[in-house]
Amino acid sequence: MDVFELTRALIDIESVTNNEERITQYLHHVLTPLAASAGGSVEMIEVEPRRQNVFARFGESLTVTLSTHMDTVPPFFSSREDDEFIWGRGACDTKGIIAAMIAAARGLLESDIRDFGLLFVVGEERNSAGAYRAAKSPRGSRYIINGEPTENRLALGSKGSLRYELVAAGRMAHSAYPELGDSAIHKLIDALAEIRRIPLPVDELLGPSTLNIGTLSGGRAPNVIADEAKADIMVRLVGDSAATKEALARAVAGRAELREVIEIPALRLNALDGIPTTVVAFTTDIPAFGGAWGEPFLIGPGSIHVAHTLEERVPKTQLLEAVDIYQRMVRQLCNRESK
Repeated sequence: MDVFELTRALIDIESVTNNEERITQYLHHVLTPLAASAGGSVEMIEVEPRRQNVFARFGESLTVTLSTHMDTVPPFFSSREDDEFIWGRGACDTKGIIAAMIAAARGLLESDIRDFGLLFVVGEERNSAGAYRAAKSPRGSRYIINGEPTENRLALGSKGSLRYELVAAGRMAHSAYPELGDSAIHKLIDALAEIRRIPLPVDELLGPSTLNIGTLSGGRAPNVIADEAKADIMVRLVGDSAATKEALARAVAGRAELREVIEIPALRLNALDGIPTTVVAFTTDIPAFGGAWGEPFLIGPGSIHVAHTLEERVPKTQLLEAVDIYQRMVRQLCNRESK
C-alpha cells in the first residue's frame, strides 16, 4: 500500500485509548515482512494486558527512532478522502504520521540505510502509558523523532500540562431550606471563580500559560442541596509549575480539594538545518520518554487545530512531504553520529 492507502487502513481500525489491540496486531502484520526483508526484527512490548507497544529495528545499532502513538481520542469515525485531504479519526493525530513513518522506513531500506527503528506506543492521549513503559526498556537510540501534527515544521518547544480534579463536599437538604444543608456546587463555583482570576505566567518562546475548566458535574436534583461536585482542570504550562500550584491551592482553600492527576513539563527542543520551525501549545510523549530513547525532535504532517474534532483531516501533500522529511532527518542524524 502507498502512504494514502495505509493512512486510510489505519484510520479504519478503531483504536480509542485502551482499545489499541487491533491496531497493534495490524502494525505487527505490516512491519514483520518489512523487517524480514531487511534483516530487521519486530518486538511487541507489553504495557498492560492486551496493550502492547510495537518496535521494529533495522540494523545492528540504533541511531534514530521514529515514534508516535497508536491511540486516538473518541469518537471513532471512519476514513474518506477527496483530492486534497484524507479525513477520519486519527487522520493527523496520528494515523497519517504512522503511515508516513513506515513509508519513510521503506524508502530508507531501499537506499540501504540502516541503524534506525520504528516505535509505536499506546496511551498518549490519556497518560502516556506506552512511552513510560518504553522508557524503562531503552534500546540505545541516540535520537527520537516524535510524530505529532506540526504541519511538517520542527517544534522548538511545546507547552506542558498540569491536570487536577477539583472535588467539593457538602450536605444534602431540601432546597426550600438551604440553611439546613451545605452546597458542594456553590463551593465549587466559588473556587472556580477564584481560580479563573489567577494571573498565569508568560514565556518568551512558548507564550502564555492557559487554564481550562474542562468538565463539571455534581448534585442530585434541582430541589436538593448538592452534597458533591467535581470539576476537571487543565493548565498549559510554559515553565516551572511551583507558583501556579501555590496559587491554585490558595484559591480553593476551605472550599474544595485539589487532586493532582498528572504533570507534564514544558519542553525546549532543537532544530535541524533546512527544516522550518514552529512552537506548539500541546503536550506529547516526549517528557514520558525522559531522554531514554535519545535527543528528541518533534514534527509531523497535519494541523493540531483539526485534531480531536469531527473535521479531523490531513493534507495529502503534507503526508508526502513528511515521508521525505523523515528520511532526510534519519540520514542527517545517522551522518552526524558517523563523523
